[in-house]
Amino acid sequence: MNDFVRPNLTPPNGQKKVLLHSCCAPCSGEVMEAMLASGIDYTIFFYNPNIHPLKEYLLRKDENVRFAEKHGVPFVDADYDKDNWFARAKGMEWEPERGARCTMCFDMRFERTALYAHEHGFPVMTSSLGISRWKNMAQINDCGHRAAGLYDGLSYWDFNWRKGGGAQRMIEISKREEFYQQEYCGCVYSLRDTNQHRREQGRSPIAIGTQFYRNENDSDST
Repeated sequence: MNDFVRPNLTPPNGQKKVLLHSCCAPCSGEVMEAMLASGIDYTIFFYNPNIHPLKEYLLRKDENVRFAEKHGVPFVDADYDKDNWFARAKGMEWEPERGARCTMCFDMRFERTALYAHEHGFPVMTSSLGISRWKNMAQINDCGHRAAGLYDGLSYWDFNWRKGGGAQRMIEISKREEFYQQEYCGCVYSLRDTNQHRREQGRSPIAIGTQFYRNENDSDST
C-alpha cells in the first residue's frame, strides 16, 4: 500500500470538472481519492434505482455519503425511482449477469447522469462501476458513451480505474474505512441468483447489513 503511486489524471479535453456516477462507496473510494489527488473538481451523482431492497439501497448510499462528507465532495442524491427500473426490466427477469438486463440498467443510470451533467454544466461524466472485476468494462463504457452522446459538449471518461493498482487500492480503502460489504450486484434478480448459488454450495442466504470490510478480511466480493 505504501508503494502505491497514483498517476496524474487528465479528463477528456483537459477538463477539470467531472460528474462521477457512483454505485457504492467501495467501488468509488479509489476513484474519488485518485481524482482528488489530481486536483479534479468533481461531484458525486448517486442514482441507482436498481438496488433492492430499500434497506440495501440505504446502506450503500449512506456509506457513500459518509465518505463524500469526509473528503468534502459534493453529493447529489437522485431519486430512488425503483418502479421505473422494474418497468424497464420487465421481460428480462431471467437474463444472466452481464446480459441485456445489465445493459438496460447501465443505460438507465447513465442517461440520468448525462441529463444532470447537461443541465448543470458538467463537460465530463464518468462512473465507478468499471473498477469492479465482476463487471464487463466494455459493456459499461459503451453505455456511458451512448448516454453522453445524447448531449453536445458532454464526454464520457472511460478511464480504466482498475489499472496501476487501482483495483487493489479499492480493497485497501474499503478495509481502512470499514465500508459495508455488499454480497451481490444490487438488483432483486442478482440477489435471487446469488442466493441460489449459495444454496447449491450449502451456504446460508445473504443477510443484508451484516458484512463489513475489515483489515483482517481478505475478501473482495464487490
